[in-house]
Amino acid sequence: MGKRHHDSTEQRPKKKSKSEKPAKAPKDNENGDERSTQKTSYSEAPALSKLPQSEIDTYMNEKIIKITDPLVDAPKFRPLLSFDYLPECDTALYSQLKAFPAPTPIQSTTWPLLFAGRDVIGIAETGSGKTLGFGLPCLKKLIDSKPSKKPCHPRAVIISPTRELAMQIYDQLIKYASSEKTTVTCIYGGVGKDEQRYALQKAAIVVATPGRLKDLQNDGSVNLSKVNYLVLDEADRMLDKGFEQDIKDIIQPMPVSRRQTVMFTATWPRSIQNLAATFMNDPVTVTIGGDPSADPRANTRIKQVVEVVDPRDKEGRLIQLLSRSQKGQSPEKVLVFCLYKKEAMRVENLIRNKGFKVAGIHGDLNQSDRFRNLDSFKKGTATVLVATDVAARGLDIPAVMLVINVTFPLTVEDYVHRIGRTGRAGAEGHAITMFTETDKGLSGGLINVLKAAKQEVPEALLKFGTTVKKKQHDSYGAFYKDIGTDKAATKITFDD
Repeated sequence: MGKRHHDSTEQRPKKKSKSEKPAKAPKDNENGDERSTQKTSYSEAPALSKLPQSEIDTYMNEKIIKITDPLVDAPKFRPLLSFDYLPECDTALYSQLKAFPAPTPIQSTTWPLLFAGRDVIGIAETGSGKTLGFGLPCLKKLIDSKPSKKPCHPRAVIISPTRELAMQIYDQLIKYASSEKTTVTCIYGGVGKDEQRYALQKAAIVVATPGRLKDLQNDGSVNLSKVNYLVLDEADRMLDKGFEQDIKDIIQPMPVSRRQTVMFTATWPRSIQNLAATFMNDPVTVTIGGDPSADPRANTRIKQVVEVVDPRDKEGRLIQLLSRSQKGQSPEKVLVFCLYKKEAMRVENLIRNKGFKVAGIHGDLNQSDRFRNLDSFKKGTATVLVATDVAARGLDIPAVMLVINVTFPLTVEDYVHRIGRTGRAGAEGHAITMFTETDKGLSGGLINVLKAAKQEVPEALLKFGTTVKKKQHDSYGAFYKDIGTDKAATKITFDD
């Protein structure tokens, strides 16, 4: 396959939302923007081109990969089955990849498209390597470009729904950022702004939560008019949290014609489809693990065990499970989930009194204590971590062998993200969930998740019923309608 050049002149005109007025993009030659002096290109490695098509087809079928491209005449790129097929790079960008056996499916499929400059929507389960999926092309793009000469003008922005996920993305990227062109900073709320303002002066890549980034944008601490690589990570979660308007405000000054946009999401509801249509330019959709839907999907490598128990038996059962996993010279890393912070504190104290090495992260701890406890769990100083759902999203903690749900979460979506802390990066995982009669309203959704992942459904769970409760909105409860908010109002006239 030949070299493909990507430029906005090749694309069909972008459809604009009625509620969004796009910012005027800077002129193509203004301040030496790299897309004005060079086109983004990607050449397939000769060794990859020589592979038999049957080998590519087998990989696509085994990993259940689907690629949908609205541009019929666009080049078709083969997935990168090996790191050896990555495009040439003059720096040590790829050196860290030696720790991994091969790219994950989402990485192998999206990398060629992103190297070629296409907008991409990635739909994949948690723990599938999405951070490096969008991070590596971002870093290479900046390395191949001219550095920004203006302070507080980042070239890439990565937006995530929580500060924990933002920190996790930041930690991943700085391992690969090796030059002044790829300086990274992390922006989130709950801490002082002065240090963040200083870091923004030289940052080429900004990883941020929407609220804090919008605050700093509004007070003039950061100028986003030079951003040409935008990532919306866990877009479904950001919309659930009500960040849609913040995202629109953040994106508004970014150059439309030269911006490459990447969106990663675990589900594909109508609200996410509308968001993609508003901000993206003929995006290629890459789906891993089956047809996308609005329903949560669990990682099929995780063995899910649901135990229907009496609430009074939970703590005794928890100690039994921990005694089994913590014995020997190499105790397993275990993540224990509770619903509320008071419960988490009580369970943490119980586990500590039983002699286990335990730490906790929940809402009553300040940010520095949470980071310190999380770090002790990552390093193995503590082998059990007790957490509320603040830890369920985005935390890529290496080698978590077991997730125990002491209390079922408020939604089945949160359940999927909790258990997604194990079985990451191609590894096998194990999750044990204690389910009580109090949780029976969520039995239908849980049963669907178990069946979709081909897991055993206990008879005691089936007795609670298979009806799926309507998903609740954070603000409107179970009575909201999932409709677009950018439609024009209908004029009504009355007869005299």
